Amino acid sequence: MKKHVVIGSRGSILALAQANLVKNSLEANYPDLTFEIKEIVTSGDKDLKSNWENSNASLKSFFTKEIEQELLDGQIDIAVHSMKDMPAVSPKGLICGAIPDREDARDVLISKNGFLVTLPQGAKIGTSSLRRVMNLKAIRPDFEIKHLRGNIHTRLKKLETEDYDAIILAAAGLKRTGMADKITEYLSGEAFPPAPAQGVLYIQCRENDEEIKEILKSIHNENIAKIVEIEREFSKIFDGGCHTPMGCYSQVDEDKIKFIAAYSHDGKQIRVVIEDDLSKGKEIAHMAAEEIKAKINKGNL
Repeated sequence: MKKHVVIGSRGSILALAQANLVKNSLEANYPDLTFEIKEIVTSGDKDLKSNWENSNASLKSFFTKEIEQELLDGQIDIAVHSMKDMPAVSPKGLICGAIPDREDARDVLISKNGFLVTLPQGAKIGTSSLRRVMNLKAIRPDFEIKHLRGNIHTRLKKLETEDYDAIILAAAGLKRTGMADKITEYLSGEAFPPAPAQGVLYIQCRENDEEIKEILKSIHNENIAKIVEIEREFSKIFDGGCHTPMGCYSQVDEDKIKFIAAYSHDGKQIRVVIEDDLSKGKEIAHMAAEEIKAKINKGNL
């Protein structure tokens, strides 16, 4: 068996925090092995500005391509990605070796001036996610939405120093980087559906690396994998990416799922709720999508 395992990760604070979570879990399960994190610069890191502003392209693969190449070349043994960065299909020869426990899927408000419902009329909210804009406008049409990009620390700094009343971020990123104390309010997943697979990690390995595949089984959560399959399928149906105004939230109770889905069409938000057996898998996503499409076709918005 391998004695030393190299884990590939982007060099951002959040990416390294996620890679360290995986490293710590594997070290606990395999104390006889050593694990090392290798930082890899991606095209998204090199040219963040043009990638973010290229509104005609999905950002998926901007933050994964170089890491996947090192995995294919044998320079690393495992890659840790945010699930939301992953294209629907992995390069030939690579697979998902594990989906670990999910962090909090919800979005959160970080505010100077109170909670979402108590913010002043016309408050300036920082986000560049169309999904978050869709959710905000459904609750408070009076908000002024201001463009906001950058990593977690950059966005928090802009809230302090620039003309924002509040910003919206993912709970998972703040919790994983030890900054949960910055959160003003957790936004209900039902009222404010997050991005599909938000808070989920994707642990990638080579398809033919049997030793690593066996090691990764120790951190795999099959229940989360089932939920993610449904959420990713819903995203795929609507060609979901950073520029698609859609979200979903899954609540699971034993073998039942309550799947809340939201999609914006012509500036209006359409919501549906599917409650069924978790075992139906991707069919849940298609049921939600069909209901949304039916509402669009009937003009029932």
